[in-house]
Amino acid sequence: MASLASNLSWNSSSWLNNRTLTRSTNEGIKISDKSSDFVILAQKKAKKTRKIILIEDVTDVGKKGQLLDVKAGFYRNFLHPSGKARIVTPILLKEMKVEEERIEAEKKRVKEEALQLARIFETVGAFKVKRKGGKGKQIFGSVTAQDLVDIIKAQLQRDIDKRIVTLPEIRETGEYIAELKLHPDVTAQVRAYFKDENFE
Repeated sequence: MASLASNLSWNSSSWLNNRTLTRSTNEGIKISDKSSDFVILAQKKAKKTRKIILIEDVTDVGKKGQLLDVKAGFYRNFLHPSGKARIVTPILLKEMKVEEERIEAEKKRVKEEALQLARIFETVGAFKVKRKGGKGKQIFGSVTAQDLVDIIKAQLQRDIDKRIVTLPEIRETGEYIAELKLHPDVTAQVRAYFKDENFE
């Protein structure tokens, strides 16, 4: 085995001794031989980057869930030790895809529920609200979003968050339209008829 290694090293060194090495303009070494010419090109240093996914928001880098290429040293010295990123693997990509599909299905389900609730509000008609009246058509006290939410709960057994209710200013008896922002894409209009409780 030792004789084979020494034989190989002698053969390779004798091969190089019989050839002329010259520097070429394209950053390679040109080896001249009487039988053939060939050029060996040296490659530049490969960029060392890592494909990562951010686990949390990182200032000046990106947002949670974002796929990025970062320098290997930045990942090794900062992102990985602090638990802010993970190397992207095929298994991780598959998990991300499944999670995105689950989130999309949940968004679709929530929007569908909001559309159904909006249809219910359209078919119900006006909610009747009794208020203590004053002179003429005036009513005492202010009417708040919570008042409308309580009436919807009493008549439809539906819980509505008062923060999604937009009411016009109500000072007199009559019919008013309130808006309920059930979903970013779904707004329901609810009619409410305010009447004096002294007159049935």
